[in-house]
Parts: sequence; structure tokens; C-alpha cells
Amino acid sequence: MLKSFLFVVIFWVSSFGLAQEIKWVSLEKAVELQKKQPKKIIMDMYTAWCGPCKMLDKNTFGNADVIDYINKNYYAVKFNAEGNETVNFQGNVFTNPSYDPGRAKSRNSQHQLSSFFRVTAYPTMVFLDEKAQFITPVVGYKNPQQLELYLKLFQSNEYKSMTTQEQFKSYSDNFKPEFTN
Repeated sequence: MLKSFLFVVIFWVSSFGLAQEIKWVSLEKAVELQKKQPKKIIMDMYTAWCGPCKMLDKNTFGNADVIDYINKNYYAVKFNAEGNETVNFQGNVFTNPSYDPGRAKSRNSQHQLSSFFRVTAYPTMVFLDEKAQFITPVVGYKNPQQLELYLKLFQSNEYKSMTTQEQFKSYSDNFKPEFTN
């Protein structure tokens, strides 16, 4: 009886994908994938010491609706904005020349790629279009419904017709979130 119960539990867990995750790739890989199948890019620019970054990972990037939407509509890049990674992007090589390995788990110097994307606070989600051209940064922790607004705004290209803050406010005031907590 116990064996059959365990079998059912294991089957149920594996069938329904409870361990579903966002398919994170490097920026270089995302740009490469765009050439085969154009999609926008969402970059999670985080740091090792950032509490709201950890909340974003757990509460928002761990949400089933967010995971499903991002995996279907975006290439997702997770990037340590104070890390030591070398990134080749748009003909440039970005590094962190002042990186201190002794401070890997605490505040470190900002990576050149973070500066390139005008990141000044963490977490920041950077959105790029289907040709890896910068759209905008979205700063701060966002819950699933708050992030849904931006995911759908950029994915649908509605942002292109917005030229004023009032237009964005009208869009956000009328937005009906569908993602669950």
C-alpha cells in the first residue's frame, strides 16, 4: 500500500511539473537563439547581497504563471550585476575590472554591462527587443501581477505607441492581471 502511494505521489509530481523553472540562458546564448526564433529578452540584473532580488527569485520568478509566460514569450537571462563574468555583446566585451573575489557574496564593483544598460539599483529587469536592442529597465521588486503588466506590454509591442507617462498610466490603470499569486 505504501509503495503504491509513493508511486502515485512521484508520478503526480513529475507529471505536473512542480519543479518547473524559468529557462535561464546567458546573454550571448539568448542573442544566438534570437537569430533562429525571434523573441524579446528579459534580463534579471541582480546581486548576491540584494534581499529584494532573492524575493523576486522566490515569489515572482518561482510563480507558475510567470514561469510559463516567460518561457513561451521571452529568452530569460539572469545576470549578476556585480559579478566577474566576461560578456560579448554587440561587438563589445564587458567585464568587471575592479571585481574583488574576496567580496563575491557582498557588495562588489558594478559590472560594465550593468552600466551599459543604465542599471543603478537592484533588482532591475532589462528588456531587449527581438534584435537585442535596449527597450528599458524596470527597477525594483515586482510581484507576479506587477511583472505581468510589463511582460505583456513589451511582448505585445504596445509600449511603442506610448509617448507620455499619462498613456502608460492609463494602460496600467486599465490592465487586468491574470497571473495568480
